[in-house]
Amino acid sequence: MGELLKAVDEAAALEDLHSRACTDGLPVIIPTHDRVARMVLASGQEADMVLGTMGPGHGIATMEKVAVAAVMAGCLPDYMPVVVAAVKAVIDPVFDLTEMQATTHCTAPLIIVNGPARHNCGPVSSSHGALGPGHRANASIGRALRLAMINIGGGRAGTSDMALLGHPGKFTYCLAEDEEQSPLPPLHVDLGFEPEDSVVTVIGAEAPHSVIFSADGDDLNAYQYLLNVLAVGLTNAATNNATLTRGTATVVLNPDHANLLAGAGLSRADIAAEIFSRSKISVEEMRQLVPGFSGAANATGDRYAFTGPEQILIIMAGGSGLYSMVMPSWCAGTHKNSPSSVKVESEFFCEVPGLASNTVS
Repeated sequence: MGELLKAVDEAAALEDLHSRACTDGLPVIIPTHDRVARMVLASGQEADMVLGTMGPGHGIATMEKVAVAAVMAGCLPDYMPVVVAAVKAVIDPVFDLTEMQATTHCTAPLIIVNGPARHNCGPVSSSHGALGPGHRANASIGRALRLAMINIGGGRAGTSDMALLGHPGKFTYCLAEDEEQSPLPPLHVDLGFEPEDSVVTVIGAEAPHSVIFSADGDDLNAYQYLLNVLAVGLTNAATNNATLTRGTATVVLNPDHANLLAGAGLSRADIAAEIFSRSKISVEEMRQLVPGFSGAANATGDRYAFTGPEQILIIMAGGSGLYSMVMPSWCAGTHKNSPSSVKVESEFFCEVPGLASNTVS
């Protein structure tokens, strides 16, 4: 049980939370006892259930503390199973949360939702503007994870969160894969889960980098040009992937681009392999652009940005048109910016009717 704070009203409570650096800088929903209790009830678990510890402060993430973050972020009780799965994902040692929170890089946890939870615990948008405003579940689920990282993990800008500039995804960074429209199997299926499973995958990612491409319908090689520009977006000399040559990165294909690649007979594994083979840069070009990362003075040839195709995570989302997105990554930490996937345990979820109390105590 954490410290119980008191205030004369919600306005005073909000100012108190801001003064304690417990917010992300934006107004939050006040986590009253009743609101938090109802969110815990929605989880179907006990309030004192321990999910693990969150770095760099190594705070203990109990179900109640995660519920506090979810309330503050504006989550509905329906979202709680996805929030819990996201917290579990970043707690997994493979995610290197402590190192990621403390790095000077701008990395932020990108949450990808697959399976029935996209609808049952949301809806979590996978279509137009999925990473932008207007989608309550996307915004509040991603924000809940960030507030947990602040208040449980102790990640505060300039003291323990050392990002030199950060990016807006550090407020919230969440979307679903558009499984219904995608010509590819769902991401979680290709990761080894069952189609009926709900899965949250979290990966450290930079802000989205736009990749523009317009196909010529009469050009049978158009898909290869798309693969070329996707590789350039991920591995130009300004990215950590090019300079540090490791770490998983993310590709979000829009429907037109996904269909172009699938129409060429490429599976997700094929697309990753094709991008990997193109994700290289010559040592000479590195020496001209970023000499501090070009390696030994006598080095020659090409450097690959990834150690293998498995380090390129591919999903389909967004609206149709010219633009897909790529997210280069941080590439450091013990596990080199590896993604972490957790099954959503929605079988424990309890539907909670009505609205939470406004009592401030």
